[in-house]
Amino acid sequence: MDILSNLKYAEGSKRKRKRVGRGPGSGHGKTSTRGMNGQGSRSGNKQRAWFEGGQMPIQRRLPKFGFTNPGRVEFQVLNLGKLQGYFDKGKLSDQNLSPEILYKFGVIANKKLPLKILGEGDFKQKLEISAHKFSKTALDKIEKSGGKAIIL
Repeated sequence: MDILSNLKYAEGSKRKRKRVGRGPGSGHGKTSTRGMNGQGSRSGNKQRAWFEGGQMPIQRRLPKFGFTNPGRVEFQVLNLGKLQGYFDKGKLSDQNLSPEILYKFGVIANKKLPLKILGEGDFKQKLEISAHKFSKTALDKIEKSGGKAIIL
């Protein structure tokens, strides 16, 4: 058994530092691994990571396309089938559900984003659900089960 104070590094696990400019015998003498001429061989050389040596850069060579709508509203979606799963597991038991309650129980991830309820999956619960938007199938399933959908 080894004593902790006598442990050695594994063979070859510690790489020696590259010492440049220490003569021709080191293999890193004369130009100190900088090459012969050019900007990279000079002192004070700093280049941006995307610099291409004066060649037209790739972000200017490639075509631009598309449009980002600044007024787009990003909804977080919740399927009724997933909501039913939370009731089946016993994680939810409330009859009135709002985004705040769903956030508190960890059903939705963000309290600030608007919520849209979608109608995928089976749904049997009689609930009063508040959300910012509902799909048509979700509205049908909620009303069929005797519940109520409230648009915020």
